Amino acid sequence: MQIEEVVLLNDAFEPIGTMPKSQVHGADTPLHRAFSLFIFNAAGDLLLQQRSSKKVAFPLVWSNSCCGHPLPDEDYENAAIRRARFELGLENIAPEIAIPDFRYRAEMHGIVENEFCPVLTAVTGAEPIPNPDEVEATRWIPWKEWVTETSVHPERYSPWCVAETAFLHEKGLVPSR
Repeated sequence: MQIEEVVLLNDAFEPIGTMPKSQVHGADTPLHRAFSLFIFNAAGDLLLQQRSSKKVAFPLVWSNSCCGHPLPDEDYENAAIRRARFELGLENIAPEIAIPDFRYRAEMHGIVENEFCPVLTAVTGAEPIPNPDEVEATRWIPWKEWVTETSVHPERYSPWCVAETAFLHEKGLVPSR
């Protein structure tokens, strides 16, 4: 099996090398490329996922549809397609970058996330088939209800997802119905 590499970045978000994904997340996580994907259905509901208990970073935390790391020489859209297929069994999505320059740092149980993390959106007509190694559970939620929920109870969700939700809502960057 090939080792998955994560692209490391300097403070100007320029690639400076790679590191095995299995080694990148810890107490002193280096800045690296990532992405967040928000998947909607035709009714405008957002697909949420509860991260697997097997995840190193933020296990069992509810978050947006899918997150991941582009491989070296892989663009964000193709990385999102690859991970949506792997984590959620979703095919035929066409993600678009909604927030090109999102960056965050978050910590839970001594594990730090430190990511330059463009946010993408996509629409699907399919139901997810979660990979149990990646996803504990999924559920759909109406977008307006989700915006309210994350503003009232942000502590229940991944910090990056809460911040991304607020930005997407403020800027009206969700797919039109």
